[in-house]
Amino acid sequence: QVQLVESGGGLVQAGGSLRLSCAASGRTFSSYAMGWFRRAPGKEREFVAAISWSGGMVYNLESVKGRFTISRDNAKNTVWLQMNSLKREDTAVYYCAATYTSGVRTKTSEYDYWGQGTQVTVSS
Repeated sequence: QVQLVESGGGLVQAGGSLRLSCAASGRTFSSYAMGWFRRAPGKEREFVAAISWSGGMVYNLESVKGRFTISRDNAKNTVWLQMNSLKREDTAVYYCAATYTSGVRTKTSEYDYWGQGTQVTVSS
């Protein structure tokens, strides 16, 4: 079992920044690829970014490339999502997730463990 707890969400003006954190506990964090997903009001949960267990591979949703950066520190059992130049359409509940695999994964069905989510609201 892996337990995931997100933090760092909040209210921010458009153009601002937030840094989301996801603290993991349980089994060996460094064995898991990690991902960030989000669910906007009235929409399906969508992939945002993913990082391999070593941090050597990352993949981002096209609409966040150049604005969002995923990173991890296996010694701290933590993965982050740095979000810059936020837009109103980034408003959503953000979730981190873990999957026991090499490489990166982009589908919700490919992840085994999920956090409870943290709300990000971007105002104009």
